[in-house]
Amino acid sequence: MAWWKAWIEQEGVTVKGSSHFNPDPDAETLYKAMKGIGTNEQAIIDVLTKRSNVQRQQIAKSFKAQFGKDLTETLKSELSGKFERLIVALMYPPYKYEAKELHDAMKGLGTKEGVIIEILASRTKNQLREIMKAYEEDYGSNLEEDIQADTSGYLERILVCLLQGSRDDVSGFVDPGLALQDAQDLYAAGEKIQGTDEMKFITILCTRSATHLMRVFEEYEKIANKSIEDSIKSETHGSLEEAMLTVVKCTRNVHSYFAERLHYAMKGAGTRDGTLIRNVVSRSEIDLNLIKGQFQKMYGKTLSSMIMDDTSGDYKNALLNLVGSEP
Repeated sequence: MAWWKAWIEQEGVTVKGSSHFNPDPDAETLYKAMKGIGTNEQAIIDVLTKRSNVQRQQIAKSFKAQFGKDLTETLKSELSGKFERLIVALMYPPYKYEAKELHDAMKGLGTKEGVIIEILASRTKNQLREIMKAYEEDYGSNLEEDIQADTSGYLERILVCLLQGSRDDVSGFVDPGLALQDAQDLYAAGEKIQGTDEMKFITILCTRSATHLMRVFEEYEKIANKSIEDSIKSETHGSLEEAMLTVVKCTRNVHSYFAERLHYAMKGAGTRDGTLIRNVVSRSEIDLNLIKGQFQKMYGKTLSSMIMDDTSGDYKNALLNLVGSEP
């Protein structure tokens, strides 16, 4: 299932929200959970992980109307650590959340290129447009300009190209002649020469539709006798390699890509909590069920079981609620 088809699949949704929804009692439950000394974390988990994002926004409105306080700020003052980070992430409207993740990846010293690559390579043109709008509204600056200021060289170019969202083409039309030409051009730009013509790779990977690229990858393998992934690995390195491989992975199967990101977040010693939280939260109302299926196929265990082994306490319980029951 390639990325451009993955947006409208009801069976992919793990957080469906409450069918008999009334924000007022929910707001009251949250207020009581945080009033006075101590916090009832379980009550917070029960409400916020079982409501859709739209419903959470209504709860926040009701909370302010009833108690004169900002719900997100109140949660921040009552909670701490990874659990706070997860619950606060749930409170952001989706595009504002992704804008925040991009902003956080660039502010301060050092840039978290991985976060920028993940978001830009896996979202559709419409989503990117909404993220750019939210970014400008919330941070008063232009996302493309900030990426240009924060990255350089070919990585900057591939990220700016991805941000244009030129890969969307739902028509599914493929011109076999052009696909073959692209495959030959990629071969001529990499395997065939000393050095690499990076711009040729960037242009083809970032401006062709996913259906077209699938055909290009097939033709490429016939010409080069190796996969496009293997060529990218031998021709490039570092963040540019990661960006190109991510485009290829999202083109082939976006659910496998997110399964891999979730696995990467938890494998080895320690947990990359930012990656785990971002991917669970941002996919929970899109395709997390389908990602869970791929996860099990790829790693021979369920996403839930890995979360259980890798996290603890309220943080673990909230994550498990968002992930939902395994098939």
